[in-house]
Amino acid sequence: MSFDFDQEIQRENTGSVKFDGRQQYFGTTDVLPLWVADMDFAVPECVTRALQERINHPVFGYTLYPDSIYQSIIDWFQRRHQWTIEREWIVFAPGVVPSLFAAAKAFAKEGEGVIVQSPVYFPFFSAVTTNNRKLINNPLREINGRYEIDFEHLEYCAEQGAKLLMLCTPHNPVGRVWSEMELQRVLEISRRYDLIILSDDIHCDLIYSGVKHTMLGRLAQPGDKIITTIAPNKSFNIPGLGLSALVIPNAAERNAMKHIFESLHVGNYNPLSIAAFEAAYREGDQWLDALMRYLEVTRDFAADFITREIPQIKLIKPEATYLLWLDCRELGMSDPVLRDFFIKQCKVGMNPGTVFGQGGN
Repeated sequence: MSFDFDQEIQRENTGSVKFDGRQQYFGTTDVLPLWVADMDFAVPECVTRALQERINHPVFGYTLYPDSIYQSIIDWFQRRHQWTIEREWIVFAPGVVPSLFAAAKAFAKEGEGVIVQSPVYFPFFSAVTTNNRKLINNPLREINGRYEIDFEHLEYCAEQGAKLLMLCTPHNPVGRVWSEMELQRVLEISRRYDLIILSDDIHCDLIYSGVKHTMLGRLAQPGDKIITTIAPNKSFNIPGLGLSALVIPNAAERNAMKHIFESLHVGNYNPLSIAAFEAAYREGDQWLDALMRYLEVTRDFAADFITREIPQIKLIKPEATYLLWLDCRELGMSDPVLRDFFIKQCKVGMNPGTVFGQGGN
């Protein structure tokens, strides 16, 4: 089966944050928008077909999660990640970011510590600080163009009485796929210090060749306290439909997350989100495999071009995600000047590294 990823789709005037938000974010519409983590590819036919079938029913009332959506998750993660999930472990959520905020509230009291690993997707910070929890930063180390976890410092952070570690795996924005050995070391530290881990695996299916992503939950032993966030949103380009799931084997942590969502009256969801979510996990394998082949060619083209034509910019070649993390320090510009340079001279709209915290300046 073939898929056309070269098709150009007009996204202006559709309410797209990426395109229609340019004036607000960059002060101009005359930039190529590369600042929002969604793709410009059409979603797979299985998703549009499922949506159309649901739309053909003319009533959109309050909706339950059908048995089939649970089974689609169980089957997908067994098939693609060799991870056996039980139905009772699954809790639906309105998105990964709301789950970060909910976890901070559920597992740390005001003033208690939550560990994040910068540079990292910026809602990790606000999930902690907005909830008046103590932000404990365990910065990643860059060694010869590759980011690694500073395990000695992570242990030091855990010793400070942290209650929760927010782990981004694969990592956004640096594109690392943590090895099984690295994940085992994270688990060892969590066991020594009774840390709960929120493992954000939303990019777990966007993995390039030669690398294997291991779900942290698959390595868990009885008693490990792991909340895994999953969704087809990034992989199948449906983030606007706003549905994700949590996999939480331990009843105590599962009930704590449910309590937070129930206290906010977050429960029943959009029937269209349910249809798209299930269709992607049930029928999307071939499309996703083709997408990753296309993305890998594109990633390699970008890496080769930047290395050859703009050697002052060091590219951190991602092992996963469709994001590029660019080290522009050799350009010798301050952060505000660099942002203006890209917008006004290059006419490219990107997120400045500073929003990802320490290590992004």
